[in-house]
Amino acid sequence: MRDANGEVRPHFRPLAEWLAETPPARVAEKRREADLLFHRVGITFAVYGDKQGDERLIPFDIVPRVIPKAEWDALERGLKQRVTALNRFLHDIYHGQAILKAGIIPEEQVTRHDAYQPVMRGLNLPNGVYSHIAGIDLVRHEDGNWYVLEDNLRTPSGVSYMLENRKMMLRLFPELFARQQVLPVEHYPALLLETLRGAASPRVPRDASVVVLTPGPHNSAYFEHAFLAQQMGVELVEGSDLFVKDERVFMRTTAGPQRVDVIYRRIDDAFLDPLAFRPDSVLGVRGLVAAYRAGNVALANAIGTGVADDKSTYPYVPEMIRFYLGEEPILANVQTWQCRKPDDLKYVLGHLDELVVKEVQGSGGYGMLVGPAATKAQLKAFRTRLRANAANYIAQPTLSLSTCPTFVARGIAPRHVDLRPFVLSGKEVKLVPGGLTRVALKAGSLVVNSSQGGGTKDTWVVD
Repeated sequence: MRDANGEVRPHFRPLAEWLAETPPARVAEKRREADLLFHRVGITFAVYGDKQGDERLIPFDIVPRVIPKAEWDALERGLKQRVTALNRFLHDIYHGQAILKAGIIPEEQVTRHDAYQPVMRGLNLPNGVYSHIAGIDLVRHEDGNWYVLEDNLRTPSGVSYMLENRKMMLRLFPELFARQQVLPVEHYPALLLETLRGAASPRVPRDASVVVLTPGPHNSAYFEHAFLAQQMGVELVEGSDLFVKDERVFMRTTAGPQRVDVIYRRIDDAFLDPLAFRPDSVLGVRGLVAAYRAGNVALANAIGTGVADDKSTYPYVPEMIRFYLGEEPILANVQTWQCRKPDDLKYVLGHLDELVVKEVQGSGGYGMLVGPAATKAQLKAFRTRLRANAANYIAQPTLSLSTCPTFVARGIAPRHVDLRPFVLSGKEVKLVPGGLTRVALKAGSLVVNSSQGGGTKDTWVVD
């Protein structure tokens, strides 16, 4: 909120004035009201293995994060560029593999990857789009620049919290929105539905029939699955609600079978079809992959997108942008050491107490080490893990993430934040102004994931 001289930045001034004139007791009361409303609506997430119970409210901070529109415009250009290149990469690795033949990415890095799906080879998708919904995690460093921390291209979650946070702020603090122009995010479900319908086969002669496929109520993001289906006005289904006949997908309804053209799936590849992947899966639909390959149903996101969001693929994204688009990257990567490379591993082992080390297919803040905050015992244990399976890890510098004012027990205090905008790809690449700001509620913590005690904020792009 403040610059190096302690002055309030221009885009934060209306909020700073409001905070200065609003009694802390009123802010605290509004926060309790927000918790009550979130509980009533059922905005929860699950933490697997948590002794306190499966379901918990996601902590919501009522002090918004504010980004000026000019800064957002630059971010938007960079996000569109990056996601376009990632979709080109996914098309390429399942077709001509030009980037592998050019030696820019090692072939074994792609074709031997666990997420690489040979069933996708040669399959042409509408608009050449594989990741229709992408969540790109951004951080702002002490140098003032934005960096991409990771790309989420399989089943990125969190957009429901973005939408509910805005709805909550409008309800609790309408006077804040009267002080400045906050660009809207409420139209995201309409854009998502438009994107999903655009993914349907050109042979579909009508508005495409869309469903949201969920693993069920025990999934950590089930609230989001149900929320998005409701917001788009489409059916929320489980695998048992669908069946395949003559390589076409149908939904069971009280009025008889109904044709399904597009499935927004929130199920991992391995569980989608017991005939093509895991034979013990009861979450997917038998014969779904055959219908998909026949072009009779679309999946968002496509099968096999996980190759592109793996943390070991992440270091190559700037080269993808140069290779496919002939442009320089607008958004920079964070410097990354790939532990599968002997020289990189040697450096990481020698500087483990300075680095953040992550599993290449990890998520949710699990399986990672924050070196500066680790104990000697944790560092020793992680060295053993690294030596045993170096290829499973990457390392990055410990960034000084930007902080935002956050309402905590003792009042307003700085807490570290990141930002996940949601990028929709169809005939065009689109996104709403803002995203999900995640906040580390523990003082000094750099881990913002909700599963690790983080919370969320509303994100304001102000004009």
